[in-house]
Amino acid sequence: MAKIEKNAPTVEKKPELFNILEVDGVPLAVLSKELWDKICNFPARPDDLILATYPKSGTHWMQEILDMIQNDGDVEKCKRFPSLDRHPFLELKFPHKEKPDLEIALEMSSPRLIKTHLPSHLIPPSIRKENCKIVYVARNPKDCLVSYYHFHRMASFLPDPQNLEEFYEKFMSGKVTCGSWFDHVKGWWAAKDRHQVLYLFYEDIKKDPKWETEKILKFLEKDISEEILNKIVYHTSFDVMKQNPMANYTTLPTSIMDHSISPFMRKGMPGDWKNDFTVAQNEEFDKDYQKNMAGSSLTFRTEI
Repeated sequence: MAKIEKNAPTVEKKPELFNILEVDGVPLAVLSKELWDKICNFPARPDDLILATYPKSGTHWMQEILDMIQNDGDVEKCKRFPSLDRHPFLELKFPHKEKPDLEIALEMSSPRLIKTHLPSHLIPPSIRKENCKIVYVARNPKDCLVSYYHFHRMASFLPDPQNLEEFYEKFMSGKVTCGSWFDHVKGWWAAKDRHQVLYLFYEDIKKDPKWETEKILKFLEKDISEEILNKIVYHTSFDVMKQNPMANYTTLPTSIMDHSISPFMRKGMPGDWKNDFTVAQNEEFDKDYQKNMAGSSLTFRTEI
């Protein structure tokens, strides 16, 4: 039985909009223990496609790619709803929605694309039992940290990050929502040897989006024409998505995400962490990285 502690004191909250449930030492943005029980018992279907990520690792980007693939490159179909309303998060409840995304998922027809930020050991057992295909995207931790910090600044449902120095310390110690980046990426890296997991890297997708999209197509056992493939790559590029209201989160009320503080789609370029890290932070980070990743075959590029 997972150990659950509600409102863990290590994560600060913005008033009324945020609730922390600590499960096996992992701080999660889950509304209640009752909702967590429903998550654990979530009835997966064999044709469910799961998109798993640590926050700010390309979740939104990969959702758009997968949505375009599932809709054979039909741009208008992929603009049917704003991004956040097209595919549910397994564990989240957003302030502007009447019910948790899990309940929305239960009402959806198949095939479903379901997103999650849960570490591998906390996903519902039914996902493994039904042998669902899982696409996991990992991003280098330096860019992930900076992007997560700015997201905390603009998203009302996340704790106030105070400043980058304080957020840096919390990120490095795993005291942020979804816990340790190190544990998350390593856990899913190990899971790929036991389950149907396609493990992708943000930096690889950025460097060669067509090649990585072809990997996804092969994993999903889906054939499309070269023309549609090129269309998918174009319409899921950062610059095009940033101008698409159905993909850039600008349709949300500013009370939920305030783009005047920081745009949701900020830069998306590997290596941007250099504009925020101090020399001392970078040196300290590299030491901690070597310690935490010792013995792992995982490697990350911090720029391309």
